[in-house]
Amino acid sequence: MIHPSYIALGVAAVCAAGSVTVAATRPTPRHILVSRAVPPVTKPLAQVAAATPDPGAYTIRHVLPIKGAMRMGDFHWDENGAPKAGRIVITVDLAAQVLSIFRDGYEIGTAAVLYGADAKPTPTGVYPITQKDAHHVSNIYDAPMPYMLRLTNDGISIHASNVRDGYMTHGCIGVPEPFAKKLFDAVKLGDTVIVTHGEKLSVGQPVTAA
Repeated sequence: MIHPSYIALGVAAVCAAGSVTVAATRPTPRHILVSRAVPPVTKPLAQVAAATPDPGAYTIRHVLPIKGAMRMGDFHWDENGAPKAGRIVITVDLAAQVLSIFRDGYEIGTAAVLYGADAKPTPTGVYPITQKDAHHVSNIYDAPMPYMLRLTNDGISIHASNVRDGYMTHGCIGVPEPFAKKLFDAVKLGDTVIVTHGEKLSVGQPVTAA
């Protein structure tokens, strides 16, 4: 279950030595996955504060007003009030198991996600979408990966999965299939995906990783 006390928005980042610091809080409501322990944030938030805000930086302007609990397999998609065009940024918080998609800073969709098990963890970082394939089949596991959005050359991607409690992936980010189709249709090659692990920054600050 995802409780309405947390959502990962990933709205700023500091990249160093292969790591990234990204995330944000929504004032109300927020959601958090409570069916599993959420690892503590270990890096101080001061690391993500920009000394001089960049007026041209990507900024989160609006988040979806989600009420109540969101269980594994649930998602929300609402483009009402969002710009019809604008830069797309996707954020993923592995600690909260939440993905959000923003258009011109407006959140238009969010979903609970699966991610990699300990033996095959999902890497954090900032990635461009390098391939789209609605009917992709893994050449490693010979498994279908519908609506695949490739992030890395070694197979890490976002794709449709059976999102249920207790399930994990081989490092990919799994989302419910109806949501995966909407996500697939909304993005283009080169759009940014920011993957982090639970660090927060206030809504309204720039997305320095974007």
